[in-house]
This record gives sequence, C-alpha cells and structure tokens, in this order.
Amino acid sequence: MKFLIVSGMSGAGKSKAASILEDFGFYCVDNMPVALIPNFAEICMSNQGKYGRVALVTDVRGGERFDTLFEALDKLKQMDCPYEILFVEAKPETIIHRYKETRRKHPLGNACKSIEDAVNNESRVLKSVREHANYIIDTTALSTAKLRDQLRKLFANGVPAAQMSVNVISFGYKYGIPIEADLVFDVRFLPNPFYIDELRKKSGLDKEVYDFVFQFQQTQDFMEYLEQLIAFLLPLYSEEGKSALVIGIGCTGGQHRSVAVTRTLSEFIRQKGYQAAENHRDITRA
Repeated sequence: MKFLIVSGMSGAGKSKAASILEDFGFYCVDNMPVALIPNFAEICMSNQGKYGRVALVTDVRGGERFDTLFEALDKLKQMDCPYEILFVEAKPETIIHRYKETRRKHPLGNACKSIEDAVNNESRVLKSVREHANYIIDTTALSTAKLRDQLRKLFANGVPAAQMSVNVISFGYKYGIPIEADLVFDVRFLPNPFYIDELRKKSGLDKEVYDFVFQFQQTQDFMEYLEQLIAFLLPLYSEEGKSALVIGIGCTGGQHRSVAVTRTLSEFIRQKGYQAAENHRDITRA
C-alpha cells in the first residue's frame, strides 16, 4: 500500500499536485483532520484492492499543531502502514504574488498583520514537516506540465504521461455555443446545403451533403488553414499539461456544414496520433 502525506505552503500548489496524483491512480483526500489519519489508514489497509494508493493533503488549514501530525504518523508506523511525505513549496514572493493575484485569503490571515507575515509564519510552522519530507518540490518556476512531469517520475510507477484527448463538437449557433469549448470556429460563411431541397433533410454525415460542402474551393482552403492551425496547437496544449481539448465547429443549425467539417477535422486529428472524439450536438434538432 502506498500512503502519501502531501503538505507544504498554502498557495504553493498542493491541491494541483493532488489532482495530478489522482490521474496516477491515487485516492486523494484534501484537508483531512490529522486525528482521523490513523483511522482512515486502517480502513484503507483493510480494503487494499480499492485504496492501494492514497494521498492525504494536510496543512495549516486544519488549525492544528503539527506535532499532532507526527503523533498520527507514529501510529501509522505502529500499524505497519508505510508512508512518505511530499512537501510542496514556493518562494515567499511567488506565494504572495499568487495570493494578491487571486485575491484569496491566506489561512493564517486573521492572525497576522499582512500576507507577508502570514507566509513567513506558515513557513516557521511547517519547518519540522519540511525537515521530515521524503520529497520536496519547489513550484516557483514550474508550469502545470512540469509539475505533472516531476510527480510522474516520482509516483507514477512507469505509467506514461497521459495523452491529451480531443473532443470535436459540431453545433448550431441558434442553440448556443458549447460552454465547454476551448476553441470555436464559425463555418457559417460556407455555402449552405439547407437551401437545396434534396439536401435539407439530410446531414453532414450523408455523402451528398458532405460532397456539396467540400466541392467549393473556399471550403478546401479553410480546411487547409484550420488543419495547419490545429497541427500547430495540439503539441503546445499537450506540452502545457492539458489533458482534454474541446473544439467547437458551428454553423446556423448544426446539421450540415459544421457536421461535415467536424467529421473531417476529427479524422485529421486522429491521423496526427491523438485520440479524437466526434460529437454532433444538434444534428437531430432541425
């Protein structure tokens, strides 16, 4: 059983680290009271098939002295429950900047005169935890992708970095833009099959509609530019650590042009070696 205690400075990225550890198969619990750690470990040990890899985030939010943490860890040793400590930190000026940027309140803010005092006080409180840590990660200059890579090397046990998945969604503007879309492209400038009587009731999945849309030079030119852009962006999003990318392709009703373009773009993305799901949100609403 892998039991990992994640601690460190507020604002350094413990919650982000926990979310990444979840991707590596850890069962993560954020801000668990220290007194409950031995009881929780006992439950996990009796159900190792379900809780074989556990990460507990604990820090000053709990409002407890950290000598109680070491008392809990001593109990884990008595239970023959092996554990390790991951300490996440960042330079004080970086943490202060992050708090000022997000306008969040520091957990020790009420007891300190300023954010600077709160950060310095927390550093003193956590000194003993840092000294006992098996791993220390400084996130001052780490992007999410680099943090993921460091955690993968430490805790993924050979699990390869997760490949970014891409979801391409066709939609109709008359029904609204998909709120989950990261990128949106408007193809309403393309000739509309809706005005061809024999094509109106068909969709972009039908060969007749698909051939109509792609018979025009402007469609082919658009696809060439779009594919160049997507080919440029995909590795950059992946390197940044994005696990899922949603691309929306919209036309008026989401039945003809956007469907045909989505179908072609999805196949292009798959040819580039990425997992690509093709969804047609409004194809049946016309």
